Amino acid sequence: MLNEEIRTKRKVAVIGAGIVGVSTAISCLRDGHDVVLIDRKGPAEGTSHGNGGVLASCSIIPVPVPGLLRKAPGMLFSPGQPLFLKWRYLPKLMPWLLRYLRTANAPSVRHRAAAMVHIIGDSLADHQAMAKGTGAEKWIVPSDYLFMYRDRAHYETDAFGWSVRREHGFEWDELDAAALRAYDPAFGPSIGYAARLGNHGRISDPGQYVKDLAAYAQTQGARLLIGDVTDVIRTEGRVTGLRVSGEKLDCDAAVLATGAWSGPLAKSLGINVALESERGYHLELWEPSVMPRSPVMVAAGKFVATPMEGRLRLAGIVEFGGLDAPASRAPIKLLEKNIREAIPGITWKETIEWMGHRPSIADSLPLIGEAPGTKGMFLGFGHDHVGLTGGPKTGRLLAQLVSGRQPNIDLTPYSPARYAGV
Repeated sequence: MLNEEIRTKRKVAVIGAGIVGVSTAISCLRDGHDVVLIDRKGPAEGTSHGNGGVLASCSIIPVPVPGLLRKAPGMLFSPGQPLFLKWRYLPKLMPWLLRYLRTANAPSVRHRAAAMVHIIGDSLADHQAMAKGTGAEKWIVPSDYLFMYRDRAHYETDAFGWSVRREHGFEWDELDAAALRAYDPAFGPSIGYAARLGNHGRISDPGQYVKDLAAYAQTQGARLLIGDVTDVIRTEGRVTGLRVSGEKLDCDAAVLATGAWSGPLAKSLGINVALESERGYHLELWEPSVMPRSPVMVAAGKFVATPMEGRLRLAGIVEFGGLDAPASRAPIKLLEKNIREAIPGITWKETIEWMGHRPSIADSLPLIGEAPGTKGMFLGFGHDHVGLTGGPKTGRLLAQLVSGRQPNIDLTPYSPARYAGV
C-alpha cells in the first residue's frame, strides 16, 4: 500500500515554463496533482526556444576538460575561437570562473559524466515517453548525431572525452573522408573525419515543441500564470505559497526551474549557488540550399548544425557577460563564417539571429532536489548545454520527489545542499 504522503493530492507551483518546468508540470499532472505553471513571459520564451535542438545523450563531457586552462587565454584573444568575454563583466565573473576552471581535470570530468549519464543518457526515449499522447511528439525525430573533425589526428585530440563516453556504454562508428561523403555529401573538404553515434534525436522546432507540451498540460488541468515570482512563503519550515507579481499564491509544493534566472530565489532559500549565464547564440538559415542528413557538432568551431522545420539552426558559442548585456555581433559572424567553411557554397533565403542564456553551475552539475530547510520546495536548474536533452528525466525525478517517492538513482551529485550556506 502507498503511504499517505504519496496518495495526497497536492497543489504544485512550477516556476519556469521552459523544458524542465513544463516536463515537471506534465509529470506532476500524471501523478494526480493540481499544477500551476508560472512564467514571467510564457512557455518557451527563453533558452527552450533557442537551443540547438539535439537530444544529445552522449554529451556527458563538460566544457571544462583537461587542457582548458592552457587553451583558454588564446581562445579569448582569437576572433576565430568560440569563446567570448565582455571584459567589463570580468570582475563579477571571476569568483565563479575560478571555481569553474578548477574542475578542468580528469576526476571532475569523470564525476560529472557519471552523474549526467543518468539524466541524459536515454534522452530520446525519455522525450518520446513524456510527449506520447500530447500532440507534441510530432516534433521528435530519431536521428544519428555526428561529431565532425578536420581529420583523424584532430579527432584524437578529443580522445579523453571519447574514452569517458566508452566507459559509460556509448558506441560509435568512425567515418573517414570517403565514408563520411557516402553518408552525407553536404560537407566540404575542411571536414575529413567523423564519429557517428546512433540512438540520438533532434527536435525539429524546439520552441513550438515546448509550447505544445505546455498547451497539453493546460488541457489536463494545469493553470498557466504569467507573472514574476519574487518570494517563497514558508510556515514552520514548509513552503505554503509564493509571491507572484505582488499577489500570494497558495501551494503545497513548489519547483524552481527558471534556468539562468534561478539564483535570487535560490539564495532566498539559503542556496548560494555558483551560477552564471553562458550566453549562447543561434543563427537560423531558412530554406538552405543544402540540408545535412543529421545534426552535427563541428568540433573546430564548437557549434551544432541541426536540421529543423524549414531551416538549418546553427547554435553554439560561449560568451560570458551576464544576463543584462546586449547581444554581440562577433559570435553571429563567427557562426556564419564557420558554416560557410563546413558547407562551401551554401545559400539561404532568410536569416534569423538569437541570443539566450544557458544556466551554468561551477561544477557543471544541475541542482535537482529539495531545498535544505524548506520542506516541499524543490530545485531543478543548471543543465548548461543539455537542458533540452535532460528536461524530461529531470521533470520526472522532481515529480517523484513532490509525490514523496524515492527515485531509483542516487540524487546526491545534484543535491542543492552542496551550495547551502556557502
